[in-house]
Formats: sequence, C-alpha cells, structure tokens
Amino acid sequence: MNPWILAIRPRTLPAAIGPLLVGNMLALKLDSFSLTIALLSTACAVLLQIAVNLANDYFDFKNGIDTEERLGPTRVTQSGLLKPEAVRNAMIMSLVSAVAVGLFLIAHGGWIIALLAVFAVLGALGYSGGPYPMASHGLGEVAAFVFFGLVAVVGAYFLQAGTTSSSAWLLGSAIGFFNAAIMLVNNTRDIQTDTKANKRTLAVRIGEGRAKDLYQALVYLPFGLIIGGYLMGALPGWPVLLAGPALLMARSLCAAFQQTSGEALNPLLGRTAKLTMVFSFLFSAGLIIPQ
Repeated sequence: MNPWILAIRPRTLPAAIGPLLVGNMLALKLDSFSLTIALLSTACAVLLQIAVNLANDYFDFKNGIDTEERLGPTRVTQSGLLKPEAVRNAMIMSLVSAVAVGLFLIAHGGWIIALLAVFAVLGALGYSGGPYPMASHGLGEVAAFVFFGLVAVVGAYFLQAGTTSSSAWLLGSAIGFFNAAIMLVNNTRDIQTDTKANKRTLAVRIGEGRAKDLYQALVYLPFGLIIGGYLMGALPGWPVLLAGPALLMARSLCAAFQQTSGEALNPLLGRTAKLTMVFSFLFSAGLIIPQ
C-alpha cells in the first residue's frame, strides 16, 4: 500500500465526515443553507483530521512512543517508510490547506468561526505535540469529544444557520461520544506499550477493565441522547427511528470489545469508526423525510 495512504489513515476519516454530515443536514431545510459551505466545511474537517493523523505519526516517533513493539497499524515514520521531515511537512501542508479553506468559512461565519478555527488548529498541534500533549495526559478522548463532536456539529450548523440550537448540541454530544470511543479503542490496545513509554492515556490511568466498561457507556450514550431529545421535542422522530439499526452495531461492538485485547483490537478500531459513519448517515437520512 502507498505509504501516504497509510499515513493519512483513511479508516479514521469518518470521525471527521460524520459530524459535518449531521451538522449540515440538520440545517438542510433552512433558507440560508448553502451546499458550497457544506462541502467546504467538510473539506476543512477532513484536512484537520489528516493533519492530526500525521502529527500523531511524527510526534510519537520523535518522542520515542512508537517502537518496534507497537501493536497498531503501521506508522510510516517509525517503520522507515517515510522520512520524519516528509511527514512533518505534509502535516504542515494539511494545516495550511485547512486554514486556507477556513478563511473562506471565516469570511462567511464571522469572528466565532475564526475563534473555532484557531481552537481547532491548536488542538491539532497540541494533540500529540507541544509542551503538554493531550494524548499523553489522558485527554485524547476529551479532545475527540470536543473537536470531532461539539465543535464539528455545532460549528457546521452555525455556519449554515448563523446560530446554534439544542438539537445541534445534542447531536454534537452524541457524535462526540462515538469519536471518543474510537480513541478509547486505540488507547486500550496500546496500554502496555504506552505504559512503557510513559504515555499516560486515559486507558493507562484507569486500566483495561474500566476502559472496556467506559467503551460501553460511550457507544450507548448517543442513543440515550437522541431518544431523550425526541421526548423533549428537540429532535424529530424519523431520524431517531432510522438511527435504531446502529444500536445493533453498538451492541455487537461492546460484546467483541469485552472479549478482545491487544493487537486483536485493531479491527474494532475501524468498526467503531464505521459505527460513527452509519449512525451519522442514518440520522441524516431521517432528516430528509418530511416531519
């Protein structure tokens, strides 16, 4: 496989695409809806996700976290497939491209979008780099929840509507929990190697047993949120109903996660990302149906 494909880690991209799909579809029936803004916001999110993946690859190698004992998918820097400088430069190019797209979104959305853009770029760099890497201090899941949940969904909706709504915040939280679950699978798999490297992820801090319990909460909570949102009148019925089949996927993943450890968790990482995308697609499809 092309090393650059390995570097950008396509299986993680649903974490960026799903929330933008939901946020934009939530605003689809508004008079202010713009397909151009929807496409640009999605492109910006994907570029930021790629930048995070490249930064993780580069900084984990530079900090001595990635070694030959690594259990996860191939890291192109640690394995020697790409030079560290090339990965670093690609990370910078991804960030610059995201900022270039973001400038158009800032012109459309104003100072609030500008603040979110700065917040997102700092988050991308600070996830695994900088003086206090979030990934090394138990904040990876929190970062996934905030950036690829709340910021992504609410930000996408705000760009279209010029305001926020309770439905956007509920859905941002729901998608954020799914994306935090993706991060938790990754960190649970790497408990042993991260412990040796003194990388204090949340999974390292709470242990594998509690991490598996937390995973169940993270993949079930979104369904509780959307059902609660429907009962409160904040979400329409059809999207909540259509998202139901994703609950079967969540149940299957929880059962598999309880019985799996180490390198065998790699397939569950992709399957959890797929759950995010399936939930996002099904809920978005429901928003098209006349209520």
